[in-house]
Amino acid sequence: MPKYSYTSQRQLIFGHKCAVATSQYLASLAGMEMFYGGGNAIDAAVAMAAALTVVEPTSNGIGGDAFALVWDGKLHGLNASGRSPHQLTRDCFEEQIPELGWLTVTVPGAVSAWRSLWERWGKLPFEQLFTPAIRYATEGYPVSSVTAQAWQRAENRFLSLQQPEYQPFKQVFFPHNRAPRSGEIWGSRLHGETLQEIANTGGESFYRGKLGYAIANFAAETGGLITATDLANHQPDWVQPISTQYRHLNVWEIPPNTQGIAALMGLNILEGFDLSQYHRDSGASFHYQIEAMKLAFADLHHHISDPSSMKVTPDDLLDKNYAATRRNLIQSQALPLATPGLPTGGTVYLATADQDLMVSFIQSNYEGFGSGILIPETGIALHNRGLGFTLEPEHPNQVAPNKRPFHTIIPGFLTIENRPLGAFGVMGAPMQPQGHLQVVVNLVDYLMNPQSALDAPRWRFIEKDLVLLESLVNPDIVMDLVERGHQIRLVPSRMFGKGQIILRQDNNILVAASEPRSDGVALGF
Repeated sequence: MPKYSYTSQRQLIFGHKCAVATSQYLASLAGMEMFYGGGNAIDAAVAMAAALTVVEPTSNGIGGDAFALVWDGKLHGLNASGRSPHQLTRDCFEEQIPELGWLTVTVPGAVSAWRSLWERWGKLPFEQLFTPAIRYATEGYPVSSVTAQAWQRAENRFLSLQQPEYQPFKQVFFPHNRAPRSGEIWGSRLHGETLQEIANTGGESFYRGKLGYAIANFAAETGGLITATDLANHQPDWVQPISTQYRHLNVWEIPPNTQGIAALMGLNILEGFDLSQYHRDSGASFHYQIEAMKLAFADLHHHISDPSSMKVTPDDLLDKNYAATRRNLIQSQALPLATPGLPTGGTVYLATADQDLMVSFIQSNYEGFGSGILIPETGIALHNRGLGFTLEPEHPNQVAPNKRPFHTIIPGFLTIENRPLGAFGVMGAPMQPQGHLQVVVNLVDYLMNPQSALDAPRWRFIEKDLVLLESLVNPDIVMDLVERGHQIRLVPSRMFGKGQIILRQDNNILVAASEPRSDGVALGF
């Protein structure tokens, strides 16, 4: 029997033919529905992604971005993040980028990800993949607990907005001038109709048809910059994943413009420490992980942007010799402020697998619901990914026209000697690479099973020497970290992301685990 390192709300799920894992149980059922209908892991992933826009709208939507890693004998990467409108320049902003509104909206790429994945590997008709999502939207569903809590926390943010561009959003998501409660039925005819239009047109309507024109027209009417041309020009990119070897394991991420490279940089730095000599729940283990992540983040925020604007390469940042120079900065006491090296010249994650394909997929509207803008008479809530840009002069990630912003969402994948181990991910803005590092450390250094690797109490570096700890963390760890000079705050579990894992055992049995901090579930057969 598997050994569980922590009192767990979940058990490992085993699948002989297939497995799914998401942060919302109705979305997991949507994936299984595709498998039962004769579909494969890609069909299941797209169905789950579409369903999540309905059953977890607090974290993602039809107007979001997406990335994927797919194993079919080799690993493929898909970057479906959108670019900024061609009219967006530095002059559009005053002192800072706003958190809400049209200036935060870049071209949404999630729909193009669904279509691209299906075109390459899908087995079922494209329209069939949307059946569960449309059913949830039109018939309604009981809102799950964690989603309801996030919805209620968003009330103050959105209900006070009086500008015309925010009214359609409020009408759809706060129809009674409040958020739905846990167990209360919520549905959206508009979401169902929009998903049906996407299904019927293979996503074409979103970029070069009825839905795209609706987005461009509402922007023109209410002060947005995105145009029909911006939408029509969007294309997702197949990219070469980046990786590093940590101990015996190869860890894979999507290359910039995402922050996935930070997880790899952190692991490279951490590799020089023998964590196995420290108990997993000890101040020393937490300290070395935190310090490695601090240094990785310093480089991340200084160097990473749309690749066309970067002044260093991923190879530079992932060089093992460079990692050694960074590692030498780590002592027994906390760094008060990590600085970059190398001289300068709301999200949902899901995993699916069958015997031929393994999929690591992530999509997001960024800060919860996103920009607060929903296109009238549609279910398209637009993300606020423009917040990923900076206004800092000469920075490679400075806002500019037709440019991809720095992106937080990252799917992960693991291999051993060119054999697929499986898909994993932890959503949660800057928590994501930190969650990736912690999961890998739990699996490799502490030999945890996938469920325990997700159950384990987490830490989250914020800035300077500030670190958040989950309230479940042993008090002895808190005292140890304080003595080392870390500034510690204990905060609720919702601050530490939501992850999923599906791994393949040597006997080809799939082992799936789902995040205890979410409403999700892993399933398999």
